[in-house]
Amino acid sequence: MANIKIAFWNLQNLFDTTLSEIAADLEYTPEEGWDQQAFEAKITNLASVISLMHDGNGPDLLGICEIENRQVAEILIENSNRQDYKIAHVETPDIRGIDTSLIYSRDVFKLIGKPEGHLVNLRYPTRDIFQVNLQMLENDAELTVLVNHWPSRWKGLYRTEPYRITVANYCGQIIDNILKYPRDQYLSMPDNQATLDKLNARWNRNVLVMGDFNDEPFNRSLLDELKATSGEDKLEEKIKKSRGRNTPTPKSYLSTQAYLFNCMWQFIGLRDEGTYYYSDSTNTMNTLDQFIISRGLYYGMQDLKMKLDSVEIFKPDIMTTKVKRRPKAFDKKTKKGFSDHFPIQALIETL
Repeated sequence: MANIKIAFWNLQNLFDTTLSEIAADLEYTPEEGWDQQAFEAKITNLASVISLMHDGNGPDLLGICEIENRQVAEILIENSNRQDYKIAHVETPDIRGIDTSLIYSRDVFKLIGKPEGHLVNLRYPTRDIFQVNLQMLENDAELTVLVNHWPSRWKGLYRTEPYRITVANYCGQIIDNILKYPRDQYLSMPDNQATLDKLNARWNRNVLVMGDFNDEPFNRSLLDELKATSGEDKLEEKIKKSRGRNTPTPKSYLSTQAYLFNCMWQFIGLRDEGTYYYSDSTNTMNTLDQFIISRGLYYGMQDLKMKLDSVEIFKPDIMTTKVKRRPKAFDKKTKKGFSDHFPIQALIETL
């Protein structure tokens, strides 16, 4: 029995220094102060925080967002204190040119199949929902990770909320596809106890959803659309047979939606607690970065279990302002700072 160390971090616009139209629009060019010296300083600063995670051991699994490309991610892990890191990455056509990635330890996991980026097309492609399927080397348990970076609030919370609701609904569809058999396959399955057992085995798969959702756990996108709950009422429900059958009716099964557990509810309502500081908001600290898990990972149904008491917002002194305890964003001029988001971290127990 061991603990898998996990983390997620929004790295705040980690671009390279290569000139591109997107970078020029965002002023991440040498002419605007984003030169090789600034890039290297930020990489060093970010890597120092990653190395401090989990009592100085670093995470075994690290989801990241706001990173321009695979090459930048590789440079970041080269500067870490871990030699066992590998990168899972798919380039996406995001309008701002930033991606999500997953860093994992090859001593802990092996990759199953190819990572997949799921794009949601609004009037332009969104940042992807990045899916990576992993298997534990210790006990062969499988874990599906979905790294998210949902549409921002920069035009206003309520004006942009429909975008996040759309992405949340799509993310929920991905999760339902992981936890349920597709229609044609289900209709071909016999109505017997063995089929019901198969339905529940799939229903109990380990799914870890992490990311910067740009909404809080109580917002509609997460609570109503993604079905990320704060309790067990819906989470505990397994796939049940319908009256007169050994399995659910096709209508009942195909319309069933998977409920999830949001691990970050424990931070809601706490004074000055959150992962992101927005000075113009009444509630200045927002918990936008979150871990969300399937019922299988919540209950430990398939050899992995999230340790809920280990979930924390990681606030090392080096990246925290002294007075108000806010995250120190990186400054191109002084070459100091890290990100405008705090990382989050937790442990998953192998059973």
